[in-house]
Amino acid sequence: MTSTAVAVKIDNEIKKRLKNLAETKQRSAHWLMREAITQYVEREEKRESFRKDAIRAWEEYQDTGLHVTGAEVQDWLDTWGTGTDNEKDVPPCHQ
Repeated sequence: MTSTAVAVKIDNEIKKRLKNLAETKQRSAHWLMREAITQYVEREEKRESFRKDAIRAWEEYQDTGLHVTGAEVQDWLDTWGTGTDNEKDVPPCHQ
């Protein structure tokens, strides 16, 4: 993995808090910043993926009209964990 230096301006209050947290965690401020950025990027990528999936699902519903009602899903979920013989199959989509 190749690294590149990037300058980030932060206010003095955040800098003090970062320094204190780094001391508490026995990590460098640099490590904490890299970790925070990595976690933020991963979280936002997941959110964007979820948003795109939701849009695709909505578009598919608009095109086909196929759906499952909330009551049908709840009825199915209520059987989860009740044993293989009692668990219902996924309800089929319908119009």
